[in-house]
Amino acid sequence: MKKISFLFFIAGLFLFPGCKDYVDEYVAYTINEPVFMSAGEFRSAVDVKEPQSIEKQGKIVFYNSYLYISQPQKGIHVIDNRDPSNPRNVAFIDLLGNADMQVRDNMLYADSYVDLVWFDVNDPARPVYKGRKEEVFPYAYPPTENEFGIDYAKSMDRKNGIVVGWKKVERRELVRSYRPGWWGWGEKDGGVMYNEGAAIGNASVGVTGSMSRFAIYEDNLYTVMNNQLGIFDLSGETPAKIGQDIYIGFDVETIFSYKNCMFMGTPRGMIIYSMEDPLKPERQSMITHVFGCDPVVVENDIAYVTVRSGTFCGQDANELIIVDVSDVKRPKHVVTYNMKSPKGLGIDKGTLFVCDDGLRIFNAEDPRTIMHKDNILAHFKEMDGFDVIPFDNVLMMIAADGIYQYDYTNLQDIRELSRLPVGN
Repeated sequence: MKKISFLFFIAGLFLFPGCKDYVDEYVAYTINEPVFMSAGEFRSAVDVKEPQSIEKQGKIVFYNSYLYISQPQKGIHVIDNRDPSNPRNVAFIDLLGNADMQVRDNMLYADSYVDLVWFDVNDPARPVYKGRKEEVFPYAYPPTENEFGIDYAKSMDRKNGIVVGWKKVERRELVRSYRPGWWGWGEKDGGVMYNEGAAIGNASVGVTGSMSRFAIYEDNLYTVMNNQLGIFDLSGETPAKIGQDIYIGFDVETIFSYKNCMFMGTPRGMIIYSMEDPLKPERQSMITHVFGCDPVVVENDIAYVTVRSGTFCGQDANELIIVDVSDVKRPKHVVTYNMKSPKGLGIDKGTLFVCDDGLRIFNAEDPRTIMHKDNILAHFKEMDGFDVIPFDNVLMMIAADGIYQYDYTNLQDIRELSRLPVGN
């Protein structure tokens, strides 16, 4: 047997002479490598400071006459909005990696990259840091500023600390070792991972914008990110993580609580989950649409969904989609309207507000006739609206250049109350 094996080896040398002259080939590519901060430094950075200028638009929450505004990756601005015609910036919560938040019973819950952090806001001008639950969002990363992929392998190595940024690097690898960039795409806008309050049972809960990834139902906080739905029990002194995250998929982006259901916006469509058992959400249905970024709000069993195009949103579709969700197991498409580039939206007692080419306001009592000239109530231009909260006849809108507020008590005479600057 040894003699036969040796003969085959000799024959192979003659049959494949090119093997001995093999030249390695290389491929060059660009990728985002993580920038780390030690876990100790990261978690000790939280602070409450004097008010700071709002440099960039983010998510918004309204609670007990105060607005909470996330400045992406930096922290949370606290705005005294008891007089909407004269809002006052009163405090800043320095919180690295913040994107989303929600308020319940005077406790503000916010993400800080991989952690959940909470503050006592009984005195909104003086928030008090109360605690942190670590590593509950393990795959939450900062957004990139380019279209290149992310080195997830390095990012997930917690020995180096917490990922707080990215550096663009050029690499050169053997062709046979190269892994193409499909394992991680750059995410410029979203990251990998923005009153009297609303009464839910005996709790008072903040009113969020349509872009929120945080929602509250009964005693629980629900979060969506990285295709997962997380649940936190808020009934005790500290939030308790409930079980493992539930896989939702479809790049779920937003979540909206209505009755005993959660309505989730994804680039592929709207997904409805029942909260009949709050700790075991059950999927009811999904209604699909063309690929695009997708927030959703619901009122009177009618869901309003905007779809917009863009670099990270998919196809060139810009639409307002209206869906009858009276039967959550069988949602029915009602009508679709063309838009320019819609983003966040809100609905209040049949009045629909859409961030599109500024701010558009419609009488939506009959969804099939929204675009009739008599139902187009107002169109405010010259700003790039991002998201809105309508509450008690005051519309709060965050835009690229400011926080705009409008009085819609008289729908025939909607007027601007104030503008608090954002950015330079």
